[in-house]
Order: sequence, then structure tokens, then C-alpha cells
Amino acid sequence: MAERIPVTVLTGYLGAGKTTLLNRILSEDHGRRYAVIVNEFGAVGIDNDLILKADEELFEMNNGCICCTVRGDLIRTMHGLLSRTANFDAIIVETTGLADPGPVAQTFFVDPFLQEKTVLDSVTTVVDARHILLRLHDSREAVEQVAFADQMVLNKTELATEEELGRIEARLRRLNPLAPIHRAQRANVSLDKVLGRGGFDIGRIVSLEPDFLRPAQCEAGHVHDEHCGHAHEGHHGHGHEDHHDHEHDAGIRSIALTCALPMNGERIGMWLNALVNSKGEDILRAKGIIDVKDEKRRLVFQSVHMLLEGDLQREWQAGEARYSRIVFIGRNLDEHMLRKGFESCAAPAAGPGA
Repeated sequence: MAERIPVTVLTGYLGAGKTTLLNRILSEDHGRRYAVIVNEFGAVGIDNDLILKADEELFEMNNGCICCTVRGDLIRTMHGLLSRTANFDAIIVETTGLADPGPVAQTFFVDPFLQEKTVLDSVTTVVDARHILLRLHDSREAVEQVAFADQMVLNKTELATEEELGRIEARLRRLNPLAPIHRAQRANVSLDKVLGRGGFDIGRIVSLEPDFLRPAQCEAGHVHDEHCGHAHEGHHGHGHEDHHDHEHDAGIRSIALTCALPMNGERIGMWLNALVNSKGEDILRAKGIIDVKDEKRRLVFQSVHMLLEGDLQREWQAGEARYSRIVFIGRNLDEHMLRKGFESCAAPAAGPGA
């Protein structure tokens, strides 16, 4: 199969700086050929002198990039773009400032033609350092954009003090502990950092978020227990620990569960499938690394709403601590139900004579 074109979904609240970033992509001499899909070309504010030629809703820039506007729906626009020409280094899809990025991301998993031609590379959310805390307080869309991201660009950092930036980053991490944060001024983040990330590549989940495997070494504000063998109230002595953000943003929160006991492979698979089938609309993102009993390799999975995929990855290293860890990000999450289901998948300990 021909190599698929990586797609970045670029989202962020009104005024966060998405347009500035798009202008850079469409005007700078970066030597790449990007296709940028926007809702309205005029809103991007590109200098007419930079447009080499225009054909209906498609604009070719003098740096080799292409900008086109959504006609009808995104799938139809993508089909039209890819049928005309497909020699792009990457495609960037810009969402409106009030859009939930979830349905946009799902498009690339459910349409057979797009599955064949493209691969979702990342959902990148641009946030405004000056106003993001206020937006998280009064806008459900802003919360969902942060919660769904697999990386964030914290823009306009020159408008906040270092202390304020620390508080902002702590708040963003409580809402989404999976997404790294890139600081920027005037959206001057390196394109190599935000494009070609492989954020939805199941084989790169661990390398992209190394702290994901170190639950006892998180930033301040996350409470973890290194001694997982200790029983916790309501944990039935299984050696589990969990944390969640007690600040409720539009009902969205993150919940992390860890277990030091090996898991029954069939049971954990059935539980995860049942969970996304019944609660997938409320689970924006989930990622996990599972220690399956009698399996040398780690089971790695991720889900986007009701779409779940998983695979066995590299072997556990000699002397490496083995445990299972899952992070859920979503709305109306029942922590007790998730913990109980997770615990029920632990493989029974071997008897004295085993």
C-alpha cells in the first residue's frame, strides 16, 4: 500500500492563534508541501501576493502549499482534494473556534477512502495564555479542545508571567495528562514539533509520553502512591491507585488507574470493548499499557470515543517494574465503576502449590 498522508487536526478557541500558525505554514519558505483545509479562506487573511493561482475553492501558494475551503462536508472536501492531487507532505485541517475536534478526528477512522489514503497524525490544540483559564471556566468547547488533544501549543506566553504560565500548565495537565505542551509566542513553535508527530500510532504511544509509564513521578498536584502493594479503601487489597482532577470543567475530567497485578488478557479485552460500546460517547480519549499475565510483551491500546484499537508491543525488560496503567479523559465518568471494572480484570494469584 502506498504511504499514507499524515493529517493534523488543528483546533483552538477563537483568538488562540490558529490563524497565525496557518499563515506561517502557507507563507514561510519551509521547503514542504502542505495542504491546509479551512472553513473560510478569507478568514485566514493571506496576502493576495502570496497566492500563485486560485481555482474555485482551491488556492495554490507561491511556497508550494495549497489551501482549500470546506465545501459541503469534510469528507467530500478531502475526497476532492485527494483525487486531484496527493503529493503532499502533510494535510492540516483547521476547525472553527467553537468546534469539538472529536467528530473531525473520527472522520479519518470511519471513511474507507480516507483510511486508505491518509492517517491521523495528531489533534493539536492552540491555547491562549492570556485567556485560557477564563475559557476553561465558561466554555465547554474550550474544555473539549484541551481534553481531546494529544499535544497543545500554549501561545502568547509573552502576555503571562512565569508564575501564571506554571499555573496554566498545571491546569491543562490536570485536564489532559497525556498531551505535551509547547510554549510559543506568535505561534512560533517549530513545525517539526507539531507536524509528523504520530500521535495516533499505537506503536509510539509510550515513546511520545514517557511519563505515562511512571505514575509515581508526576508533577505536583497529582497524588500517587509508590507502594502499590498497600490496600486502599475500596480497593479490596488489590494494590491499585488512582487519581482524578477534582475541578469539574463542563463535566470533563481525567481518571488514571494503575494496578501492580497482572491482568487476564481475555477479561481486560472484553471489559474495554464493552466499556467503549456503552460509554464511548462520553470517553473522549483513553490510553493504556497493560501487563497481561504470562505474556512477555506489553499490550498497548487507545480509544477515540467508540473506536478502540490495541496491539502487543515490545517485551518487558529484565528488571523492569510491570504494572498496568490506564488514563481516561471524558465527561460524566463514573470513577467507582471504572475502578471496579478494572480491578475485576486482574488475574487471580497462583495458589501455594502452583
